Amino acid sequence: MITKVHMEALSPTMEEGQLVQWLKSEGDDISNGDILAEIETDKATMELVARGDGVLRRIFLDAGGTAEVGAVIGVIAGADDDISSVEGASGGVSAGAAAGSTEAASATEPAEAATPPAAKAESGQKEDAAAAPAVEVAHMDAPESTTGRVKASPVARRLAEEAGIELSRIAGSGPGGRIVKRDVEKAKEEGVSAPAPSSWAPAADEYEDVSTSQMRKAIAKRLVQSIGPVPTFYLTVDLDMSRVIEARKSINAMLESEGRKVSINDIVLKAVAGALRQHPNCNAHWHGDYVRRFNAVHLGVAVAIDDGLITPVVRNAHQKGLIQIGAEVREMAARAREKRLKPEEYTGATFSVSNLGMFGIHEFTAIINPPEAGILAVGGIEETPVVVDGDVVVRPRMRMTMSCDHRVIDGAQGSRFLQTLKTMLEEPTAILL
Repeated sequence: MITKVHMEALSPTMEEGQLVQWLKSEGDDISNGDILAEIETDKATMELVARGDGVLRRIFLDAGGTAEVGAVIGVIAGADDDISSVEGASGGVSAGAAAGSTEAASATEPAEAATPPAAKAESGQKEDAAAAPAVEVAHMDAPESTTGRVKASPVARRLAEEAGIELSRIAGSGPGGRIVKRDVEKAKEEGVSAPAPSSWAPAADEYEDVSTSQMRKAIAKRLVQSIGPVPTFYLTVDLDMSRVIEARKSINAMLESEGRKVSINDIVLKAVAGALRQHPNCNAHWHGDYVRRFNAVHLGVAVAIDDGLITPVVRNAHQKGLIQIGAEVREMAARAREKRLKPEEYTGATFSVSNLGMFGIHEFTAIINPPEAGILAVGGIEETPVVVDGDVVVRPRMRMTMSCDHRVIDGAQGSRFLQTLKTMLEEPTAILL
């Protein structure tokens, strides 16, 4: 039996993946479940698993190359099976680019049992409460005659934009006239709508082009989805952190013999989880026809890594203590920097927190991660002169700014949440209530 090896959708937001390395070579015997390769997604490096038995007959994508989700990147078959048709179906997959394949699958699968894309598109399922938005795997655009949009694969669109070529002037060779990568490359060779040469160009030693990582591409797409469609407003609160600092010192003194400690951020996260339990309207997702309010608090914690930003999720944070929250965040942050988080560990947050205080930032605004309705931006603690009982004194102050999706959270609702959070942090014993 012939089994096509597809580029899998290994994360909820993945549209294309980069092949880091093949762990098997052409001619190797393969068993169902064997790890074939490592794939860099938009969030992590994941393992690509074989879905059939046989011999790895052909590899269509070299290490370092990218391919759209669903593209055929290899084939497993018997030693005597004729795979010539599969080689033809692989289209334009090559190093550094994705295929123009019409097969859209989120896993490798036997060729004769592949589900037609149309059937997949019609088999929508209701989103689970903790799931991230569904990934558009098929990339099937509406016909130009009904929408005015030219049918083209995402890779073809990107290549055409980079080359300054109008898609409307390219003849598509894919199914239904869909424009794929090879069509754009052909148009470039023929000089279709090529931009006029610039009168000035920088010298080669004046710049460096850095390839966009899968994570950075995903961040760019998510930001466009958020900052444009989401009607966002911001609420900022200033609070006294004296009691939190005292509480942290006392807790860490007790934990010193065990070699453990808690951070200011751990205390903030615990307080946020408690405040969200009291204000479920802020612990919510926007779904268009309805708003989903959560009883459980699954707290996303933004972590900076080399390629950008990822948000590990502390599940049921409202049920966990300071030590457990801190340990989970540090452990997941370490694996995030190694790109070893599983998709379920960075999706499904009900609310997120981003803390840049350790970088000397005192105040900032964060961008909401849809479908979440809010995110809290936490600044650093700064010794600030304030008036207390008529006297000017210096106090450790901190600012927090909440970005709110106005479709879900009104100004008064967001303000009440922040007031509860302020009370908890200015009197930390309230966190225990």
